[in-house]
Amino acid sequence: MNTSSSNPPQSDPQKTMNPLDLEEFKRQGYMMIDFLTDYYKNIENYPVLSKVEPGYLAKILPSSAPFQPESIESILEDVQQHIIPGITHWMSPNYYAYFPSSGSIAGFIGEMLSTGFNVVGFNWLSSPAATELETIVMNWLGKLLNLPKSFIFSSNIKGGGEIKKLSQIGKDNIGKLVVYCSDQTHSALQKATQIVGIHSENFRVIKTKGSNLFALSPDSLLSTILLDVDNGLIPYFLCATIGTTSTNAVDPIKLLCNVTKEYDIWVHVDAAYAGSVCICPEFRHCIDGIEELNSFSFNAHKWFLTNLACCCLWVKDHNALTTSLSTNPEFLRNKKSDSKEVIDYKDWQIPLSRKFNALKLWIVLRSYGVENLKNFLRNHVEMAKIFEGLVRKDERFEIVVPSKFSLVCFRISPFAISIANDSEGYYVGKMMNDAYLVNEMNHKLLDLINSSGKAYMSHGEVEGSFVIRCAIGATLTEEHHVTMTWKLVQQIASFLLGTPLN
Repeated sequence: MNTSSSNPPQSDPQKTMNPLDLEEFKRQGYMMIDFLTDYYKNIENYPVLSKVEPGYLAKILPSSAPFQPESIESILEDVQQHIIPGITHWMSPNYYAYFPSSGSIAGFIGEMLSTGFNVVGFNWLSSPAATELETIVMNWLGKLLNLPKSFIFSSNIKGGGEIKKLSQIGKDNIGKLVVYCSDQTHSALQKATQIVGIHSENFRVIKTKGSNLFALSPDSLLSTILLDVDNGLIPYFLCATIGTTSTNAVDPIKLLCNVTKEYDIWVHVDAAYAGSVCICPEFRHCIDGIEELNSFSFNAHKWFLTNLACCCLWVKDHNALTTSLSTNPEFLRNKKSDSKEVIDYKDWQIPLSRKFNALKLWIVLRSYGVENLKNFLRNHVEMAKIFEGLVRKDERFEIVVPSKFSLVCFRISPFAISIANDSEGYYVGKMMNDAYLVNEMNHKLLDLINSSGKAYMSHGEVEGSFVIRCAIGATLTEEHHVTMTWKLVQQIASFLLGTPLN
């Protein structure tokens, strides 16, 4: 073996590539805009849910990185041929799964500008505009949501506060702390409690009922707390939700806070999806009682035209964060931070680095304005009502939970399945009281909807019942997409049930 031939050639310093050649930047930038424009023009031609098999990409791409540079033309050709087939198209107008990840021109431009500046806003000095714009934008949003003044930054208000429970009881008692949520709460809460060291046996998941629209009952919360107190445990944290994942349940904030007050429990409200729509006066009542909270959050990237990722968090007492998360290494020390005149957002989060997301949200708010944003949200709510009405008109289907916001939960009804005939007569008379078989039929319906490539929905479980979730909220979705999707659902149901369309 000739070892010299296996050694990589020495690079010529005169030919070293400039990673930010401005003319090439402009050329490739225009090319990328053209590429994405074509993608959006053709997005309805792609199957919404990717049809690739696991490991498909490893069979196509080389096992090692290229030694020499490749052209952007060659790279984009591979994106078109190999990457796009492996994408589930969240921006498709026929995407109805989970909750939407909305995007917009303003969101994209804001992301591009933020990425282009490439600042790391860990403290004020590292990029003053990143810190100050974030404070301003969060105040804008807080006022749109009509949040109490204790959540709004001002020159003389540092946030109302409660002493942190952990500092009161001491770290040796962390094993006694109890976290509360409902069986509809997002699974991320359990992951968070595991990270901070709350014992799994102290994670209380309180059952909800359909008769209460799956909202967390204050009475159930109180009885659970009382039992824990009797057992020598310490009630610590409650996560309530506005717009739960499975059913869009809305927990009664005010009533829950009436329970938690006596026990000095930190109350956080997760409004990741539905917080956006609360800027509309007709939905503001969903967060009544917010003045009693310790913290509140929503994801602007879900339903607020702000490209992924952008999560907004308000806290009544920022000291509860900074006391726990502050670090002050010598290399970050500066006169402005030491003077306490400025906010250093590194002390509000676990990582040090921080992206300039406020720029993106600021551009969205300015580009569309409050009124247009409200109309955007209301339009999706109206389309959900249309879809729900279509479901109710077909006697083979049922609405499992009354629709809220822009989520519709539906299924083929047990009665429709009980009278259905397949080629072997398998389902005749057997389905009405057999929850397993009812779930299986609806599972088949969802699988066929998604495998058609024409729409993508996801599922949830409601009191043991498999339900199909149609979450309307993609930026490009219009009414005709919703009605076409319903026709697809009906056609597949007719195939499964052997019944004609209504």
